[in-house]
Amino acid sequence: MNIVKLILSSSFFYFAHSAAALEAPLVSIETHDNFFNSIKAHCGKAFQGQVTIDNASGDGFANKDLIMHVRSCSDEKLEIPFHVGEDASRTWIITKTGSGLSLKHDHRHQDGSYDESTMYGGQTIDAGWAQVQSFPADEYSKQLFVKTGIPQSVGNTWQMFIYPKKFSYRLIRQGREFRVDFDLSAPITPPNAPWGYRDD
Repeated sequence: MNIVKLILSSSFFYFAHSAAALEAPLVSIETHDNFFNSIKAHCGKAFQGQVTIDNASGDGFANKDLIMHVRSCSDEKLEIPFHVGEDASRTWIITKTGSGLSLKHDHRHQDGSYDESTMYGGQTIDAGWAQVQSFPADEYSKQLFVKTGIPQSVGNTWQMFIYPKKFSYRLIRQGREFRVDFDLSAPITPPNAPWGYRDD
């Protein structure tokens, strides 16, 4: 009987102690926090952009409205749809991971289903700056690029720049550079939700 009481007493102490335990903190450094918070300060707003550098052939972005929308923000995650004309397939997702910042590209079809090439991106590997962060391709992305027949993208690094009047998204790799700049001084009417998301 005493053994049973001891077991019950020990179990009660364990569960009571667990319930009172604090969650582990989500750690971050100042440059990452400042970068994240500078973008978050524009939450709910949308901005017009234009391609300022593109050294590849093709006109996928030509003569189309380019709009970024800082649509959803929490203390750990920012969701930023990037609309290209009527194409609402792209959403940038910036997340605090406890080991830095992660950038992912959520690609959807118009019915909301995932594109084969989705959630690629990378993670910061250094402190960066309050205004600029770089995201070299992570291993998931590298394997995805090989699988989908674009191995040249294995060397991708994505960069984001945030200044008082300008936000920039840049892709670089050997022989390739693409950049689009958005005017933060002139907010526009936010677009509808991107594909796969909804306006509540």
